Formats: sequence, C-alpha cells, structure tokens
Amino acid sequence: MKTHIQQLIEQMTLEEKAGMCSGLDFWRTKAVERLGIPSIMMTDGPHGLRKQRAGSDHLGIFDSVPSTCFPSGAGMACSWDTELIHQVGAAIAEECQAEDVAILLGPGANIKRSPLCGRNFEYFSEDPYLSSEMAAGHINGVQSQGVGTSLKHFAANNQEHRRMSVDAIVDERTLREIYLASFEGAVKKAKPWTVMSAYNQVNGEYASENAYLLTDILKEEWGHEGFVVSDWGAVNERVNGLAAGLELEMPTSNGVGDQKIIEAVRSGALSEEALDRAVGRLLAIIFKAVENRKVDASFDPEAHHQLARVAARESMVLLKNESSLLPLKREGSYAVIGDFARNPRYQGGGSSHIKPTQLDDIYDSIMREAGSSALLSYAQGYASDSDEPDVELVAQAVEAASQADTAIVFVGLPERNESEGYDRNHLRIPESHVRLIEAVADVQPNIVVVLSNGSAIEMPWLGRVKAVLEGYLGGQALGGAIADLLFGNVSPSGKLAETFPQQLEHNPSFLNFPGEGDLVEYKEGLFVGYRYYDAKRIAPLFPFGYGLSYTTFAYSDLSVSTHSMKDTDTLQVSVKVTNTGAMQGKEVVQLYVKDVVSSVVRPEKELKGFTKVALLPGETKTVTFTLDQRAFAYYNVELKDWHVETGEFDILIGHSSQGIVLTERVAVESTVALAKTYTRNSTIGDLNGDPKGAAIIQSMMSQFGGMMAMMQDGSELMMAMMQNMPLRALVAFSQGALTEQGLDDLLNHLNNR
Repeated sequence: MKTHIQQLIEQMTLEEKAGMCSGLDFWRTKAVERLGIPSIMMTDGPHGLRKQRAGSDHLGIFDSVPSTCFPSGAGMACSWDTELIHQVGAAIAEECQAEDVAILLGPGANIKRSPLCGRNFEYFSEDPYLSSEMAAGHINGVQSQGVGTSLKHFAANNQEHRRMSVDAIVDERTLREIYLASFEGAVKKAKPWTVMSAYNQVNGEYASENAYLLTDILKEEWGHEGFVVSDWGAVNERVNGLAAGLELEMPTSNGVGDQKIIEAVRSGALSEEALDRAVGRLLAIIFKAVENRKVDASFDPEAHHQLARVAARESMVLLKNESSLLPLKREGSYAVIGDFARNPRYQGGGSSHIKPTQLDDIYDSIMREAGSSALLSYAQGYASDSDEPDVELVAQAVEAASQADTAIVFVGLPERNESEGYDRNHLRIPESHVRLIEAVADVQPNIVVVLSNGSAIEMPWLGRVKAVLEGYLGGQALGGAIADLLFGNVSPSGKLAETFPQQLEHNPSFLNFPGEGDLVEYKEGLFVGYRYYDAKRIAPLFPFGYGLSYTTFAYSDLSVSTHSMKDTDTLQVSVKVTNTGAMQGKEVVQLYVKDVVSSVVRPEKELKGFTKVALLPGETKTVTFTLDQRAFAYYNVELKDWHVETGEFDILIGHSSQGIVLTERVAVESTVALAKTYTRNSTIGDLNGDPKGAAIIQSMMSQFGGMMAMMQDGSELMMAMMQNMPLRALVAFSQGALTEQGLDDLLNHLNNR
C-alpha cells in the first residue's frame, strides 16, 4: 500500500517537484496548494529565536520579534550539563511555536580548530565528544516540543575567512575522529529533522554537493532520515548538489535552481527517481512540522528569562580566585568599572543576533545583590566604540578604584572584534581594556576581572589581578547571573570547553590558519586543542575542562566492572565524589581514556565521558559511566571502520584535562583481526611486530649461516639496524641462503596464513 507521501509525489508535476527543492523566499519552503502541501518556516537560532518582524524575505537588517537570548554555544558548553541545554532548547522551541516557526537553524557543532575563528562563540568545543553531547541535548530539547532543528555546518566549517569558497583539506582519519565525530553522535542520538551543509569545500568538493558526506556517511552510515538544507547561498551547482544528497536550496533561487533540475531530468542527467527521493524527504518533514504545530501557542517571557539566568551562571567559569577574594561580602565599598557593566556584550554578531525580551543592566544587578550595607560607585573606564585608551576615562576609573575596597572590572571583546563573517587576527582584548586593568592595578590590589567574550583570549595582565570570572556571552540575563556568582548565591561550576593558550603561537593550527587563497590544510591532524598541548607538553594558560569553585571536591574509590574485556563488551566505571568544603556546589567529573601502547599515532588521552553532580557540604555521591567499543577505538582508514587494538587502556578520572586524580587500567582484546599484507619492502621490524610473522622470520633466520648468524647474535646496534631492513635485502645479506624464489615463497606463506 502506497503511503500518502508516495501518492502525492505521483500526482506532482515535474515542475512542482523541482520547485519543492528550493525556498519560496528567504525563510519558507514552497507550498503546492492544489495537493494540500503547506509551506513551513525556518529561521535563525541557535541560542534564541531570530524571526524577522517585517516579512520573511531579507537578511535580517530590519527588526526581529523579541525572544529570549540565552547564552551562546561557547558558554553553554562550559556548563557541561546536557539536561540544562535540553531545558534551554525546549524553551526556545516554545517561542518558535508561538511564532509559527517549524525549524530552528542550529545548533552549530563545528570544532574550534583555532581560537581565531570569528564564529567560535556559536560553537561548543574543541573536543568532538563534548560537542556532540551538548548538540544532542539541544536538539532533543527543541524537538521535544515539536519543532525541528538543523544541525550545522556540515562539515569542516572551522573558519570565516573565505568561508564560501575555501577548500578544507583534511585526512580521512582526522575527519572521522575530530570533525565528523562532532556531528555523528548528535545525528545518531538526537535525530535532527534537518542537517545544514556548509559553505566550504571539503577535500576538493563543495560540502553542498559532496556525496561522500551527504549520502554515504550522513544518510547511509549514520541513518539520517530528514533532509539536508544548504547554508544560505551555499549552493554551487544545484543539480550536482541534489544528486549528492542536498534536498533543499535556501534561500529562494528565484526559479534558477528549479529550472536546472527540470532540464537535468528531461535530459537524463538526473534521474527522476533521485528527485522523487528528495521530495519524499522534504514532504516527510513538512508534514511532521504541521502535525506538531500547536495552535495558539504562547510562552512565559519572565520564566524564560529566569532560565536564561540559571543557564548563564551554570556556564560561567571561575578562572582565578587568589586569597579567596570571591565570593564578595555584602558590605564595604566596590568600584564597578567598565562600559560593559552598563552596556553589556551578551551575544555574538551575525545571523544569530537576537532582540531580547529584556536585558539585565549588570551594574544594577550587582547593586541589588550587594544590598544596602555596601557602597557602590561606577566608572566607564573606556569607550566601547574605540580600542584606544581614553585618558580621562581611565583617570576616573583609577580615582574610583582607589577609594574602594575592591574593584570589579568588566572587559572583554567588543562585537566588532568577533563575528560571523570574519576571523580574528590575534587573541588580545582591546588596548583600552588592557590599559584600564593595568591602571587600576596600580592603585588597587583587590581586583575582580569579569570577561565578556566569545572565545579564548590572552591575559598578560593575569598576574596583577586576584580573581577572573569568564562570563563568555551570557545572554540577556547575564547581569543577574554575574551577581549571583560574585556574591555567592551559588558556587561557580562552569568548566572550560576549550583550551586557553598562553599565546596564539602555541595553538596547533597557528602555521596553517586560515590557509593560502582558497586552500587550508589541516596539517595538525588529530592534535586539536588539548590533544596537542598534551603531546607537546606545552602548558596552556588554562587547560580544557578547567574551572574553580567556592568549595572543594575529593575523588575516591574508582572501580571498573572488569580488568579484562573484549571490544564487544561494555565497561562500567564508577567513582565517588565528595564535597569537602563548606558550600553547596557542583562538580564536573571528567573521564578520559588513554591507549597505553599503540601501533598508530594517538592522542595521549581523549574525553570519553562526563557528568555534572550537585553536592551538599560533606555529601558523597557515586558517579557511573558506561564505555563501549567506541571509547577505545580509533578510525582505521583501511578497514573504513572504528577499530580497537588489543592492549591496555588507562581509565583516567579528573577535574580537568590536566587535573587527573585517579587511574585504573584495563586490558581490551580486539575481536577484529587486521589482515597484514607483506611485500618485498616490508621490514624485519614489521614482521617482528606480528607474533606469527616474528616466529616465521626467526625460524628462517636460524637456518642461515655466515653473516646472518653474526647479525642475529650481534650487538644491540646491529639488531636495531636490522629492524629497518627490507626483506629484499635478505637475499644479498644471506650469502645465497635466501634466493629470490625463496623470498617469493616466504611472502606467499606470510600472506596466506
């Protein structure tokens, strides 16, 4: 029996089917009224709804409807809280329902290859596991309310420089383990309704017409059942894109793309069956959106604002707290300094820019929280529209700081320094901000710096301040969240989702970002973020996973369900965490896995599990993790699959990537034997690394006399030299004991075991 969608497709004309594959306008799909096929609307996210108020056919230069501005992805990832981001996603979806928006464009799961990427504020992490888990939480939250998502930007969109034409050259293993893995978990766990293809090329083909990415991997391997939509204006050749798995071109092509599809079908260059499959995927999502539409939907703006406050304070990271300066007391005098305190930087620039339902004034929030027993003053300190220090404003700030017990200085990156559309070219904050910190430090020893920025920055002034709170881009409720943390209503619990390097030159992509012309080579390979700093033994300014608290935590009793397992088994890991301080708090328990000895290049350790646990003073909880085959595997390019080598693995538990406190070792046996093929140029060392091959070569060599016996019984140096000797050389060095025919027989024996 044919489905309703199959029946509709049979009734559609070629022109109608081609028309479904591009937008009606800037935000909506086309309708076919005679068949009852409606139009649905999609619009920007991901940290809040950005729906244009005046029409739907422009870039967003006009007003948008008010919506709740939640913390951006860079901040939300520092919460390490998948349940919290689920709640945020559900709240955003409620606002989508109220505005008749069917699909929210987001989240962004691209990896932070370089801290210079101008859109890093929108992305989650340098680590694919953390990124995919946060993305899945967001998607599940949004889609739980009957609104679709569009996981973006697939794939290897890791810079804004020439983003619409640059070709990202990434080796297969790196692509799989880092850049695709960030999407894979989210697709499999959360099943986003749509996936958005990126602007850039990947290994020579535009992502919008890359069949390997869109069909072979996304659809067939990962099982994505929705449709692929282009990033806005990303289509290069429409017919090639459709054939590769790009169902929807956005925005409207004004009929140009439609006509190309029609001509390709009529000429036989594109099969009508391929077009029908694309239309079927589109219709399935369109009708799903209609079925989930909530009539007369509404939302509570104040409740969402309060959720935004919770999300912001859970995401902010306490980087330094010398002499326990924080939390502040509700007494004494405070100088609040910096224009960001009155004109906050709370969101990123570009397509995710939101008109908030309300916006906290940070200074007012601090004043309310400090109470009547504290005395507050304010000084602007710098002009937000200029990077140059203003002598008069600095002097006013110095005067205010000198008269106070503590200075709270608000600095960071103005919106002009980071945005969609262009990358940063350094990691410095404006000179006006640096000069302000230095001037205040000359007269005031008690300084709290609160940062508003979307990505990592250098901190040459770090040694001159006592406390640093990384606020990222905290959304519309950042003022209340900052006040909550400064005065200890809650303890900070955020942990960095990216490494902060001491200087830009330490970053692994430094020599290969943003590339030359339209070519960028990912020469650092697997060693992105903490993987690189670990391997190079480079101390970062702040490591991945790092964050302080107002309380302390102790880990104990790490246990594993077995110390010997097959790669088809699962491993249960448990550890006890105790709040050993005097304040309620939350700790992010991080689990990393290390392959002790590997025949392939692997990072020193990789994040494979995390959980955030709330603890009262003195309370102990047991945290559990389940590790499967993937936690121990690397991507084997020859197998075209994930593979676990037989060997020992360390299970590492810590409070950051460089704060490992407990370790257990397990032995894992591979159930997949890799076929080895030997040639004349395989070395003796290659055979010695293979137990069966070693036995064969040792038996053979024991039969040789003369020089071979001397070599076998010789010095360590001679034996070391032999490890790199190709098998063909044995013909000469064996003094006739091994002939060319004998070598051929040996190779046949080795390769047909």
